[in-house]
Amino acid sequence: QVQLVESGGGLVQAGGSLRLSCTASGFTLQYYAVGWFRQAPGKEREGIACVNNDDGGTDYADSVKGRFTISRNNAENTVYLQMDSLKPEDTAVYYCAADPSFRRFQSSVVGGGKAYGMDYWGKGTQVTVSS
Repeated sequence: QVQLVESGGGLVQAGGSLRLSCTASGFTLQYYAVGWFRQAPGKEREGIACVNNDDGGTDYADSVKGRFTISRNNAENTVYLQMDSLKPEDTAVYYCAADPSFRRFQSSVVGGGKAYGMDYWGKGTQVTVSS
């Protein structure tokens, strides 16, 4: 089955950390740029981080810059999102997506544009940060 699956979400206190995983099955994630998005209740989906499919270059939204780190392990067919210094406003469902075009992710993560047209989406994992 071709799929993208997120894991690692949960409940954490403010100031704590979580590491999310995005693992691909049925295709090779190494050849795709990958982005992380989040959506809180009543809010639009927000692009927060992305990593290139070539040189490993990364971009981050201002809301998470300095606190979150995206990385990839090609041998494990997995992309990670390390989340530190978590805040209650980080509470959301977190999604990963894959697409050959890094620019498509940059337009959302850096430019704040709408996320659309990505080849693959995961179903999301819940992150809840308590005060």
